[in-house]
Amino acid sequence: MAGDGSMRAVLDYCHGLPLVRFAQHEVLIAEGPATGRMFILATGAIEVLRGQTMVAEVAEPGAIFGEISALLGGDHSATVRAASEVTAYRIDDATAFMRNGNEIVFHVAKILAGRLRDATTYLADFKRQFAGRTDHFGLVDEVLEALVQRQSPSVTTGSTRTSDPRL
Repeated sequence: MAGDGSMRAVLDYCHGLPLVRFAQHEVLIAEGPATGRMFILATGAIEVLRGQTMVAEVAEPGAIFGEISALLGGDHSATVRAASEVTAYRIDDATAFMRNGNEIVFHVAKILAGRLRDATTYLADFKRQFAGRTDHFGLVDEVLEALVQRQSPSVTTGSTRTSDPRL
């Protein structure tokens, strides 16, 4: 998560929010059921894990975690764990906080736009490398198309298989 100062600017809007301390290896957010919480890193470093795989380590003050669950109204998609001693601002009702239209929402939008740009760039590079493949790498076209074209939050969970009426 490269910063252009915008994540540090987020800290200017955290006055009045509870500042919580976490010991190294303590979990701020667990992958799974939504808590409604969002955190803004003040000091220290965190790890982001999907399952047992670490996907990122972030140490930039102002970094925001839990925003995806708040915006999409679903479960937490990853675990956020303290990689060192951490202090973070806690927002207990992240959805209401984001609906408030405060300045942090703009920064969340910038962060998410950057992540989408990075993911799209990665997938486009991946697509070029595996062009013409008919195996599972061919699905990259569909994933990239979905990322680029999606304009409304349409989320479907569960299986598309028909359930067995005998069960």
